[in-house]
Amino acid sequence: MHTSEGIWLSITDYSLYKKVSISTIRRHLRAKILNYKEEDGKYFIYVAKSEKIKIKEEEEILKAKLEIEFLKNQLRKYKEENIGLRMLVDIYEGNTKAIIAEPPEIPTVL
Repeated sequence: MHTSEGIWLSITDYSLYKKVSISTIRRHLRAKILNYKEEDGKYFIYVAKSEKIKIKEEEEILKAKLEIEFLKNQLRKYKEENIGLRMLVDIYEGNTKAIIAEPPEIPTVL
């Protein structure tokens, strides 16, 4: 939820943004430390416009980190498949030296 001056975040989103536990946020709500509103039984905490830019930047960084981890996992999977395919080619071509030799090293996460 957005306003012209800031943004309203759910308790979960605010917890991730501030890196504070949900129970701490709930205590702050009960103590009326935070500016909040309730809609349909859900609480939303207000974050000023100056902090809104920081939230967007952190969101983009998190998305990039998740994308990098996904790509690393895909790369590892393809390397493992490539090793298996090389072994099959060696078997098909009758290259028993490659089969008898030490098994190839399994790639580690980059």
